[in-house]
Amino acid sequence: MSATTTICLNPKVKDKLTSLKSHPRESYSSVIDRLTNLAMDEEPLSDKAIKGIEEALEDIKHRRLHSEEEIMEEFDLK
Repeated sequence: MSATTTICLNPKVKDKLTSLKSHPRESYSSVIDRLTNLAMDEEPLSDKAIKGIEEALEDIKHRRLHSEEEIMEEFDLK
């Protein structure tokens, strides 16, 4: 089932939507459907992932950071 809705778009937004078409005749509805599917994460974060994010935020807050150079050197990636 489909419905017709009129919306006002900034011309730059319309140009972006046009550039995201898989093929020239793809509908804007299909483009928007793809974008919304990408934007929505149906699987919630696990407790382990949330704990890891919280720990990382604490590290940042307490300036426990490493430069890219330090990491490259530590893992012998230079």
